Amino acid sequence: LFVACFLMGIVAVPAGIGGGTLFVPIVGSFFPFHLDFVRGAGLLVALASALSAGPMLLRSGLGSLRLALPLAVLASASSIGGAMLGLAMPANLVQILLGGVVLGIVVLMFVSKKSEFPQVAQPDALAQALALNGIFIDGASRRVVHWQVHRTLPGLLTFLAIGVLAGMFGIGAGWANVPALNLLMGAPLKVAAGTSGVVLSLVDSAAAWVYINEGAVLPMIAVPSVVGMMLGARIGARLLDILKGSVIRKLVITVLLFAGLRALLKGTGVWP
Repeated sequence: LFVACFLMGIVAVPAGIGGGTLFVPIVGSFFPFHLDFVRGAGLLVALASALSAGPMLLRSGLGSLRLALPLAVLASASSIGGAMLGLAMPANLVQILLGGVVLGIVVLMFVSKKSEFPQVAQPDALAQALALNGIFIDGASRRVVHWQVHRTLPGLLTFLAIGVLAGMFGIGAGWANVPALNLLMGAPLKVAAGTSGVVLSLVDSAAAWVYINEGAVLPMIAVPSVVGMMLGARIGARLLDILKGSVIRKLVITVLLFAGLRALLKGTGVWP
């Protein structure tokens, strides 16, 4: 479990998907634990991964606290409702829905044409009022990039829905955060991936309390998972600045495709 989570942590941060997105389908399908305990540990894993990488991302300018906070406030509130809903549902139904969501993530990652540096001609009034803009230095090209965002209100509503899914499945929601920030709101891809980690640290901490309160967090599962993910995430945060996004993307798509199919077959009883 420790080794598996260490490897997941290395991959999760550069992909901007959060450790829980990989952790829940893989551990829930291939380890002998009840899915409720896996989802509880998954939120702590996603939280640990985001917290471990967060300071480095903020210092480098890849994570924007100003952009993350309004999105995280809405997503945190809805994630609590999602967590309560997820714990009230039968485990096999959650496993089937999880498999469907993970396969949906694969399709989304495969078809989405992520733009490295989206062109935002004019920020909307809400983005201007909240000063959602910034500067970062791209590690690969060493160019200084000035960025700003638009479509802020649709972005806020999208993060409200993302929070429900994050709490229900315990998978964090970096897989949805990055396309929403990059494709919908127009943040550069690396800023979207970095800010996604900051949002995850706030959203997952809200949903995790519901699982802790219901006794769905076991230390024997959570501790090796969290330690492995934190160590891997520190390496992953360094790789974000120097690795090509396309390499990480292909690896994540392959792993999630396999894990999603496994979760779906396990939930339906075809592959117990």
